[in-house]
Amino acid sequence: MSTLPATALNTAEARLLATSGLTRDDLSRTLSVLWRRGTDLADLFFEDTRARSWRLQDGRVSAGSFRIGRGVGARAAAGADIAFAHSADLGRAALADLADTVAALGRRPGGDQADVALDMDGPVHALYAPAETTGATDAAAWIALLEQVDAAARAADPRIVRVDGMVRAIDQIVLVADIDGRIAADVRPTAQVMMSVLAEANGRRASGNAGLGGRFGLEGFTAPRVVDMVKRAVRAATTNLDARPAPAGRMPVVLAPGYAGVLFHEAVGHGLEGDHHRKRQSAFDGRMGERIAAPGVTVIDDGSLPGLRGSLGIDDEGVAGQRTVLVEDGILTGLLQDRLNAGLMNARPTGNGRRQSYAHLPMPRMTNTFLAPGRDDPAEILASVKNGIYAIGFGGGQVDIVTGRFNFSTTEAWLIEDGRLTAPIDGATLIGVGHEALKNISMVGGDLGLDEGEALCVKQGQQLDVGVGQPTIRIDDMMVGGRAGRQG
Repeated sequence: MSTLPATALNTAEARLLATSGLTRDDLSRTLSVLWRRGTDLADLFFEDTRARSWRLQDGRVSAGSFRIGRGVGARAAAGADIAFAHSADLGRAALADLADTVAALGRRPGGDQADVALDMDGPVHALYAPAETTGATDAAAWIALLEQVDAAARAADPRIVRVDGMVRAIDQIVLVADIDGRIAADVRPTAQVMMSVLAEANGRRASGNAGLGGRFGLEGFTAPRVVDMVKRAVRAATTNLDARPAPAGRMPVVLAPGYAGVLFHEAVGHGLEGDHHRKRQSAFDGRMGERIAAPGVTVIDDGSLPGLRGSLGIDDEGVAGQRTVLVEDGILTGLLQDRLNAGLMNARPTGNGRRQSYAHLPMPRMTNTFLAPGRDDPAEILASVKNGIYAIGFGGGQVDIVTGRFNFSTTEAWLIEDGRLTAPIDGATLIGVGHEALKNISMVGGDLGLDEGEALCVKQGQQLDVGVGQPTIRIDDMMVGGRAGRQG
């Protein structure tokens, strides 16, 4: 894969260092202070983030905001002991104080300081253009996008009585330098529009949601993509107007391609993050090389897919985004690692060291996580189910990482009878255990779909953009919580 030219690093040095009177020599001196006898890892993470957002409520643009976040985080680790401090001041004196603070927190013997020369530029994948999305002159265009969404939704169906929307544009520049002499930077644009609609008919109301986003600017919201997003939201709302109470009991479940992959992101993906394994807190602990899923089930995390919100030129430790096969044909083959946990587990980092901001520690986090496509015809998967449900969209849910137990409520689902979708249903909750659900997958379609830029992930209070996806799949046996007793 090609790499970005030096402009990404040049941009970062100009925005983050030069404006504060810093040079690479200042970073080298700071890293030398962080290095002490017994230090395994030490780094500096500089960040400049500019974000703008606007909200549309029932036909009116009701709010707008502009936020600037700028600072540096310093970390030193000896084994699993971590010293960390951060500062919003990027001045030379503040940087020196930050290094002294981290060195003191580390409580390791002084002396044996190493001279750190930043002479290795880290690789950065060219996954997105380093374009600016938050220019002040773009405000009218972003607001016009919201108005376009509002008009399209109301025109799509006369039963739509309310449209709400939000757009956000983010420009993030990061620079990472560590005691091994590596320095790397990334220029990350992100744009997203989210919408919800309310439909009303015959005294009944129902809502629908959809979103669109990626590592691009305003130009990424092409007319066909916006129209498709509006159709998805309107379809969900109008479909749910006619929904009947969901059945309850154990039955086959078919999951639609695309955003339905969020179920496995939560129920399986978190359990394959390295920190959970190192601490023996995962339901998959100690099972490397064992079968944890049915044959034909392959789970991949890939931060190197162009243009997606979960993709990374480099992660927040300077490691290039990459593809990691977690489960291959049902066998557990990999974990997601940051530098710290990889070192403690005698493994290699996988480009999954992520943090919410300079004021947070990095940890192993997913990027774009999905079930790989199989060979089954989606129509045949649906036709194979006599009595069950077809789940398209999901709302809130809960997962226990240690046991793998989960429950997720659906926002759009259908009843399957004799291999056909017969009626929309309301109130269905999928309940199960991650590794059991993986083993109960009997059919995997060839129609892999990734979400359209809607997914977010929260771990230990840190929120990040991610991607999720899957093809159509059949899970032979799953508990469905609903509003009426039924056996499938």
